[in-house]
Amino acid sequence: MKRTGILGGTFNPIHTGHLILAEQARSEYSLDEVLIIPSGISYFKKGTDIPDGKIRLKMCELAVKDNPGFTVSDIEIKREGNTYTADTIRELREKTPDDQLFFITGADILHEIGSWKEPKVIFDNCTLLVSVRNNESEDDLRTDMDMLKERYGARISILHTTNIDISSSMIRKLISEKKSVRYYLPEALREFILENKIYE
Repeated sequence: MKRTGILGGTFNPIHTGHLILAEQARSEYSLDEVLIIPSGISYFKKGTDIPDGKIRLKMCELAVKDNPGFTVSDIEIKREGNTYTADTIRELREKTPDDQLFFITGADILHEIGSWKEPKVIFDNCTLLVSVRNNESEDDLRTDMDMLKERYGARISILHTTNIDISSSMIRKLISEKKSVRYYLPEALREFILENKIYE
C-alpha cells in the first residue's frame, strides 16, 4: 500500500519552507511520495495578484526537480472553476483507491477546516499531518483536534517541524525591492523568477 502525502497551496512562489515541511513529513511518516499541488482558482484569493496557474506549476517543478520523493500535480490547475480541497481528494481517491493519503497542513488550518466545502470527504480519505513548530504546544491544538475527531471521525497526527520564518509574501516583497532572495528559493527557481521578472 503506497503512502502518499499531499501538500497543496497557492505557491506564490513555493519556497524552502514549503519544501522542508514536505521533506520532514516524508521522513517522519515514511511516505513513499509527496504530491505538491499548486491551487487553481482559489475561491478565497479571488481578486489578488496571482500568476497564472501554468507559471506556478512550472515554478513548483523547478523547485522539486532534484527530489525523487516529490511529484508536482496539475490536478487543480487543469480543473475549471473554483478550487476545493474536497474535490481534489475525491479525484485522487478515485485514481488511487488503495493508497494511504496524508494531508499535510499547518496548525492554523485546524481552526477553519470544518468550514471548508465537504470537510468529511477530507477526513474520510486522509490522515491529517498537522505541522507543529518549535514554539507551539500540542496542548494548544488539543481542543480543535478533539472536536474534529468527535464530529468527523478525523484521524490527526502531529508533524514535528522546524520553525522557518519564510513566507511567499516576504519573498515577493524582497524581489519587488530588488533585494536578494538567494537560499530562500531553490536556485533554479530563483533564476527563473528573476529572468522572467515575475514579481517585479
